[in-house]
Amino acid sequence: MKALGIDVGSLTTKVIILDNGNILSSSITPSSENTELGAKEAIAKASGLAEFSGNDFYVVSTGLGGKSLAFSQQRKATTTCLARGIHRLLPSARMVIDMGAETSTIIKINERGRLSDWASQDKCAAGTGIFLQQMAKLMQMPVEEMSKLSFQAKARADVSSTCAVFAESEVISHVHRVPPTPKEEIIAGIFFSMVSRIMALCKRIGMERDIAVTGGVALNRGLVNILEQELGFRVLVPEEPRVMAALGAAILAEQAIEGGK
Repeated sequence: MKALGIDVGSLTTKVIILDNGNILSSSITPSSENTELGAKEAIAKASGLAEFSGNDFYVVSTGLGGKSLAFSQQRKATTTCLARGIHRLLPSARMVIDMGAETSTIIKINERGRLSDWASQDKCAAGTGIFLQQMAKLMQMPVEEMSKLSFQAKARADVSSTCAVFAESEVISHVHRVPPTPKEEIIAGIFFSMVSRIMALCKRIGMERDIAVTGGVALNRGLVNILEQELGFRVLVPEEPRVMAALGAAILAEQAIEGGK
């Protein structure tokens, strides 16, 4: 029996399969409206099997949709899984900034990779991946291009960090201003508004190094650059920052197998 961790998010479903402590395979697929079916398809893709069989794996699920998977043997909080996953890959990290599609979460972990404190914000889209996608539509360019342009900014346009609706209105105002605010400055302002919310969460539970950044937004090098400027030091970004919770869930599944569950 192999250990399988699955993180069902609002936009993507991530799967990690461990065998004797090593990552055997993984997959990242779009989440489905039918959570159970979509999860099984994601597992089939990661495992290479034509159809998912519960006899092949010990499954630990997490994420927004993880609670509803009938076939998982355990369901764990995303914060717990993040702590275990990041500790496996980046053991020096004591704080994790997780920037997902709909939520931003900050966790603190001890030297054993256990969760010691956390804070999150999910009442407003500002600071999340969905907010970033909305801004990309307003700017009429891919998020990847926004990331590259941000490095050319000599200043940051004022963009609200307190409300996604206000931020959208301000970005539109910058775009249509005469003369218009340079695109790179608008983008830098958007990124800074997101970083400001992250910094507020970090300060709420107390800053501690080293800091790792995870979630889909962590792939945006321009935003991470502004985060590092505000922190005053470099952060750690895993090679694939989107799968850390799935990895942590797989580690917990591995421990359950070793414990004879």
